[in-house]
Parts: sequence; structure tokens; C-alpha cells
Amino acid sequence: PSERARSLGAAVEVDIAGLPPGSMLTVEWRGKPVWIVRRTPEMLQSLQGLEAQLADPASAKDQQPDYARNTHRSIQPEVFVAIGICTHLGCSPTAVAPGAPQSGLGAGWPGGFFCPCHGSTFDNAGRVYRNKPAPTNLEVPPHRFLSATRLLIGEDSASA
Repeated sequence: PSERARSLGAAVEVDIAGLPPGSMLTVEWRGKPVWIVRRTPEMLQSLQGLEAQLADPASAKDQQPDYARNTHRSIQPEVFVAIGICTHLGCSPTAVAPGAPQSGLGAGWPGGFFCPCHGSTFDNAGRVYRNKPAPTNLEVPPHRFLSATRLLIGEDSASA
């Protein structure tokens, strides 16, 4: 689509064939950054057992389509799609690897996303930790797989 069509909300097609495990690709949809993360088995494992530490572990609030209302908040567990904007004041969180020494998140940090502006933290599925400024999980936009390696951001099978 043209730049004008994209800014008005046209769906964006993305090729993720070259996205290696553990990597993140950022694309723009409706003027917002959309993260596509190819999660490793370790990243998926880090999602287990966090329920007591998360504000909305079951994704009960409407921050995602129904097909992403699961622990991994995605259609396919290994591919996570989210809008990269903190739900507190619209800042831009960053991905932080497990135990990253420069993060200040501690040696037990399992990996995920950190918003340095006000300190909100999110797990590898964009679920916000309790007692943080962000009130809700990161938003998961409507999306669908066109093939094993092509995503369509901004449209899902329900809205197609």
C-alpha cells in the first residue's frame, strides 16, 4: 500500500523468513511500531510460572484479539506480534535479554521488555508485571499468517 494508505490503517505484509530465533523485527502500522519477535524455546519457557507476578496473566483485558488470549499471546507460540508502545504514557520499551547486567533488572530477570522512562516491565509475551506504572499488557494488533513466513499486520481472518 501507499504511505497514505498505510497511515490510514491499511494492512502491512511482512516477510519473516529471515528472522532468526531470538530476534526482533520492527515494522510500522498506523504510525505505530509493531514488533515481531521470533521466540526461542528458552523465551517460551520463561513465560511459565510468572502468573503471581503479573497484573493480567490470563490477558483478560481487551489488549489482544481472542486468538492471542493465551500464555504466549500469539497465534503461533514462537512468533509474537505486539505494538511496541508502553501502555502507561506511550513511551517505547526496549527488549532486554535475561540477566542483562546493564538493565538494572537484577540477575533473576527472565527476559522481556523494559520501559526506561517510568520502569514498567513486561515478560516475553508483553504481559505487564504487577505494581508497575503500565496499567495493561502490551497491545497485540490484529494479524494473520498468509504463509509460514508471511504475516499480515492489521487484518485477521475475522476481519478479512
